[in-house]
Amino acid sequence: RQGRMSGKSETRDFLWFLAKLALFVFVLRSFIASPFNIPSESMQPRLLIGDYLIVAKWPYGYSRYSLPFSVPLIPGRIFAATPHRGDVVVFKAPPSQKSDYIKRVIGLPGDMISVRGGTVYLNGTAIPKKKVADLVIPVTPNMIEASAREGSPSPCYRPDFEQAAPGGGRQCRYPQYRETLPATRDAPAKSYNVLDLVPDGAADDRDTVLVPEGHLFMMGDNRDRSADSRFPAVEGGGIGLVPQENLVGKAMISVFSTDGSANWLLPWTWFTAARWSRIGEGF
Repeated sequence: RQGRMSGKSETRDFLWFLAKLALFVFVLRSFIASPFNIPSESMQPRLLIGDYLIVAKWPYGYSRYSLPFSVPLIPGRIFAATPHRGDVVVFKAPPSQKSDYIKRVIGLPGDMISVRGGTVYLNGTAIPKKKVADLVIPVTPNMIEASAREGSPSPCYRPDFEQAAPGGGRQCRYPQYRETLPATRDAPAKSYNVLDLVPDGAADDRDTVLVPEGHLFMMGDNRDRSADSRFPAVEGGGIGLVPQENLVGKAMISVFSTDGSANWLLPWTWFTAARWSRIGEGF
């Protein structure tokens, strides 16, 4: 009898431990930080397919979308704060509010945003855009997989961006630019690199949009490969203007990156597939 009671006590203690662990993970992921991985090339050059990063939950406050599975436990948005222009953020994408997207904040409430000839205009003034050295990255297995999934003719988006790498293999060479958003009273000027792959592309000329209260204008750094606020919110297409309530968190630091060549049954490939130089990069 004593053995049976001891067994029940151990089972009860173990279940209680699991319950506490689940509560801890729920609180951690809901209110402090959660992981996020990059499945597409819309934020190149800053983010590559296979990057993993930590998203901080507290900078912009909390809504139902801060919680796992968007559990409707928080009415509206509490402890709300508005992002700065240039912040890289994760949010639930309109119109369905089901998928997590990561983009850069370009327009805040009250801003007027337009795009002319590939140049972004903020409140009537062109955001400075300067040509810099090309982005050169090796073709990786996860890029090949993504291009096959998208039906792209090349893992470099277009065959003319693909070339032989000096040490063997293939690489992509993309035209790269440096944009600088203006400083505000509470934030310094923000500079970041963008890609502009298609001159006179569909996204290079967009009419002026006034960002309403409680919304944000988002753009991907890979300007010709990003479904963002330049296009109306359509499932599988653009996202329109994003309600601030949809914010999940702010990108903080890259914690891992893989080129997609790892085989889970071969543990040593977990290390050879890692892109160590990308780990620890902040935003």
